[in-house]
Amino acid sequence: MNDFDALLDEAAAVPLEGWDFAWFEGRATEQRPGWGYADLVAERLGPARRALDVQTGGGEVFSYAIRKAHPTGMVVATEAWMPAAAKATVPHVVATDGLPFRDGSFDLVVSRHPVGTDWAGTARVLAEGGTFLSQQIGAGSNRELSEAMMGPLPPPERQHPEQIRAAAEGAGLRVRRLEAVRLRAEFYDVAAVAHFLRKVVWTVPGFTIGKYRDQLRAVHEEITVKGMFVSHATRVLIEAVR
Repeated sequence: MNDFDALLDEAAAVPLEGWDFAWFEGRATEQRPGWGYADLVAERLGPARRALDVQTGGGEVFSYAIRKAHPTGMVVATEAWMPAAAKATVPHVVATDGLPFRDGSFDLVVSRHPVGTDWAGTARVLAEGGTFLSQQIGAGSNRELSEAMMGPLPPPERQHPEQIRAAAEGAGLRVRRLEAVRLRAEFYDVAAVAHFLRKVVWTVPGFTIGKYRDQLRAVHEEITVKGMFVSHATRVLIEAVR
């Protein structure tokens, strides 16, 4: 077995539950937005009477905010994927991909990297004057990785900042803050690339190691020559009020 095969076998064995990226330490790096999303959540969580984290994953980010803010109000999270919901460290996790709550239930709703945002539902469950804070995946995020697997792609059509603003305003929310940033990501071995693509499923829809083995070999060869594969993530921060 050569290094390429061993690295892919290693990637295939890594569990996918939750959003703890500790496994990537020393194998990949990604810049972080300067706004510090988790700390922003903690700041708003402290005074909140009722807070909801949508698509919490394993609850890692929301749990950090809870530990930092020590909120006295009610905190709830949703997560549709049962393996993640079962292991989530957040109190009161509802296993759902919807928003099965009464109108005006929360004065704070947060969501980090949602697969999709139910803007009308978010506005509905927010109390009057309530805040929605979200760090969204921006248009064309990690396009270099996507094209390394799938070939040249058309320009991205979704998740541009102006589209996110329009969706929020269309649901009756007033946008208070909107920022976008492009962040450099470096992958130092093909196992990191393969595991990332298994975990972050929207980068290459339907990705499997077997299906994209030839493309992964090309990435492996590039890393062998250059020392890394470079991609760029895009993130959009939105804060809006009902």
